[in-house]
Amino acid sequence: MSDRLIDLTDQLERAAARLRAGELDQPEAAALVDECARLAAEASAELDRRARAAIAEQPPGQAELALDRGPAAPGQAEIL
Repeated sequence: MSDRLIDLTDQLERAAARLRAGELDQPEAAALVDECARLAAEASAELDRRARAAIAEQPPGQAELALDRGPAAPGQAEIL
């Protein structure tokens, strides 16, 4: 089974390489930038889905703790 995030990352890296090469005309580059935005949105949705699934798998009460925990104070390590 292929990991969708790896596939999306590979596609984004190939698109970035094409953009950096500077060989595309303006309409092609604009279309590729739009494709990158679509791929990034898809990757974001997949990450969100995975995070929500991981929280849902927590024992009772743990999901609320994970959601309620704020960021660590500056200079303090985050306790997991």
